[in-house]
Amino acid sequence: LPGLRHSHGRHAKTGDRQGQSTLNPERPSCLVLGMGNILLEDEGLGIRALELLQRQYDFPAEVELLDGGTTGMGLLDEISRREHVLILDAVQTGDPPGTLKVLRDQEVPVYFGIRITPHQLGLSDVLATLELTGEQPGSVTVLGIVPESLELSLDVSERIQGRLSELVAATVDELADLGFRPEPRD
Repeated sequence: LPGLRHSHGRHAKTGDRQGQSTLNPERPSCLVLGMGNILLEDEGLGIRALELLQRQYDFPAEVELLDGGTTGMGLLDEISRREHVLILDAVQTGDPPGTLKVLRDQEVPVYFGIRITPHQLGLSDVLATLELTGEQPGSVTVLGIVPESLELSLDVSERIQGRLSELVAATVDELADLGFRPEPRD
């Protein structure tokens, strides 16, 4: 999608100096990071939600959207010194499939404690490394849905497809609560 940056550097989005992080003045202060493997059905729901956000909303300069895919330590520089990081991903919490979950700050280790795929280990390592170097984000929020299926498929399951709009709405609400209100596109 145009304007959506991928962690491997394609489709770089340019921005102005307004709305940049006080922790790192070279970039926007809030990162919305879609995670997951789009080849494994519901495992790719974070990426699919990020794509919906990109199509349905315009974002203030303070917000950057990034397709993190299954990248782990490659996200170190992207997450470093952000004021806020929102992670969109499949979350395995023991709740029924399709359950929307929001985990903030101290609750986030629960997300890493029950891993679905290796990218969560990589992201856990990234956050731990940033904490050790004093470059951790000001806040981390995981917004996710409990997956129904992790079979090989480019599409999310029907149940999860029906819940993506709720994940998008929760992300928009979270951004608004942080002071970064996205504007719906016509």
